[in-house]
Amino acid sequence: MILPDGYSDVPAGKIAAVVTHLEMTAPPVRRDDPPGTWSLRKVGHPELPWYRDLFRRVGEDWLWFSRARMDDAELAAVIHTPGIEVYALVADGRDEGLLELDFREPGQCELVYFGVTAALIGCGAARFLMNRALDLAWSRDLRRVWVHTCTFDHPSAVAFYQRSGFRPFRHQIEIADDPRLDGTAPRDAARHVPIIE
Repeated sequence: MILPDGYSDVPAGKIAAVVTHLEMTAPPVRRDDPPGTWSLRKVGHPELPWYRDLFRRVGEDWLWFSRARMDDAELAAVIHTPGIEVYALVADGRDEGLLELDFREPGQCELVYFGVTAALIGCGAARFLMNRALDLAWSRDLRRVWVHTCTFDHPSAVAFYQRSGFRPFRHQIEIADDPRLDGTAPRDAARHVPIIE
């Protein structure tokens, strides 16, 4: 379905975001790591409580809800699948960033989840994490690395991805039940996205 020009109503109880898909088809010029003492840890078989906690701490303010709505069996089926790799950004001995890479499609890698906790935004940790993500992705025989972000994410997300070497190639509108109304996310999460009941 193609949306008509102009305004389209979003039903009460729903949220709507513009999703931007970005890709790169060759390794970019590597940007220098910012100063910092972060490290990256591969999590070979993520335990579900650990994953849920880090997913929430990184994504709750940006209304990351898809994995939060999964039951344990659904979540395990995704993050324990061969071809899915999960990493944690470690800061001061704590896991404070999430990187999830999907290598299941031959020749491609999707940055499925990428982000750092609120305390690390703006300090260079995301740049460090992106450098590691691109090193990991392009160490394989790939023709494409891609990611998507939306208007609920940090306002600098698209620009950050573009500075990292990605170029936008597609826009979509995503409509979903507001996760703050069904208890998936706290009511005070993502204050930049109004609740309409």
